[in-house]
Amino acid sequence: MKKKRNRQTNQLHSKLLELVYILIGSTIIAISFNVFLLPNQVASGGVSGISTILHGLFGWKPAYVQWALNIPLFIAGLIFLGYQFAIKTLIGTFFLPFVVILTEHWQPWTHNPLLASIFGGIGVGLGLGIVFLGQASTGGTDLAAQIIHKFTGLSLGKCVAVIDGLVVLSAAIVFDIEKGLYAIIALFVTSKTIDFVQVGFNRSKNVLIISDKHAAIREEILHNIDRGVTKLQAFGGFTEQEKPILMCVIDQSEFTKLKQLVKTIDGNAFVIVMDAAEVLGEGFNTP
Repeated sequence: MKKKRNRQTNQLHSKLLELVYILIGSTIIAISFNVFLLPNQVASGGVSGISTILHGLFGWKPAYVQWALNIPLFIAGLIFLGYQFAIKTLIGTFFLPFVVILTEHWQPWTHNPLLASIFGGIGVGLGLGIVFLGQASTGGTDLAAQIIHKFTGLSLGKCVAVIDGLVVLSAAIVFDIEKGLYAIIALFVTSKTIDFVQVGFNRSKNVLIISDKHAAIREEILHNIDRGVTKLQAFGGFTEQEKPILMCVIDQSEFTKLKQLVKTIDGNAFVIVMDAAEVLGEGFNTP
């Protein structure tokens, strides 16, 4: 009974934390939109980009446009994607435009379109990354992309790229080519900032080592670098002889030490180094 109560308490805390993430992330997105993107006519994709274009054309309030687009998209998501998926977007769908209204009278922080696209992209990416940490979304074209993905078989990434591309193209036509190029910069910065929020500074390296002296290298990694090693079974494509591959995941700061260690033991070792964006487990981030 006590375990069940503790589990329910943990679930409640988890849901509250997700709610906080959604509210904070949506607030950051709305502020970035009002102080950077909108006053400089940087339409960097999504519903916010569409609202920027319509504001420039007709003077329509962006928050009302966002609600007008988000509500039917939310209903469509509820119908086609199911209750569990669509309900996670409900708070962001309504709260983000609400904060846009609250902050619409804030003065622009810059009138330089390049600075606006960079820092606006950072702000939107930061906000979206935080919302994603809450396992939710802000609705809009994300929902549209999910629906298109479901019925066309196109990858989700391609669906998002097509929608955002059409928004940026529209901005280039309505405003000018230069504004369209600034929008592309903002989109790029947004995507990189989302990655940063999701992964952080902790970049690791996944190292594959092929050597005739694999046993000695394995021992040195285990005892001198204090990292685990996985031995993979492989066969030479030319010789067809078995040749083990050592796989080791290390912090970026440990790579130079590992490289020197391998070179000392076997100068002819074949070493492949790859970025590992996120590593969960003992010695790294806790799952």
